[in-house]
Amino acid sequence: MVSSIAMIGMIVLSAGLFETPPPPPKGATRTQEERFAHARGLMVQRQIAARGISDSAVLDAMRSVPRHLFVPENHRPEAYEDYPLPIGQGQTISQPFIVAAMTEALALSPKDRVLEIGTGSGYQAAVLAEIAREVFTIEILEPLGRHAETTLVALGYKNIEVKIGDGYRGWPERSPFDAIIVTAAPDHIPQPLIEQLAMGGRMVLPLGDREQTMVILRKTPQGIIREDRYGVRFVPMTGEAEKKD
Repeated sequence: MVSSIAMIGMIVLSAGLFETPPPPPKGATRTQEERFAHARGLMVQRQIAARGISDSAVLDAMRSVPRHLFVPENHRPEAYEDYPLPIGQGQTISQPFIVAAMTEALALSPKDRVLEIGTGSGYQAAVLAEIAREVFTIEILEPLGRHAETTLVALGYKNIEVKIGDGYRGWPERSPFDAIIVTAAPDHIPQPLIEQLAMGGRMVLPLGDREQTMVILRKTPQGIIREDRYGVRFVPMTGEAEKKD
């Protein structure tokens, strides 16, 4: 997802584990849902697996989460194309490949606790929740956070908590986290997120101002190991992130 992150009040919402298939959207037919499922399968095969994503848990999660339910109704026919789509408030849902690539880079296990900075539509949180034990996600824009929470609850997720607030400082009450994913670009690595990362934990974030790079960090007893991957374009992280540490 590509979303701005930062201030607002502190409102904690909840949602969780995908248990049973949700009912079709109002007015949808079984045939429409079958078409979406077929398109989702092709998305994983042609846009994700074919481009090098090989983690079976990530591929299964991408097959399971109904991306069309996380986008506005008028964009649902495009839901399984490999490009971002608008979700309101000037924000977008990330292209499926980026969601899959960032998720794979986290190297999640079923026991992990994950922090996401930038809830957006809730789609990335849902993908994470298919793999990890718990997901904690923060969104600066209250309308987006509330809408994402509604969608996640309707889909039956129970292992996700959503907070409206400034993601720069993380969620210290819920730390430490085995993995942290940031879906808006700061121009420096937020130190509070490093502090909330468990030893051995991984963080994935787009880093930079005009020129951005997908960066993977790993916390070790010897310090932070950094790996720069590929160029990306995300909206900038706002709020406290706009100040220098």
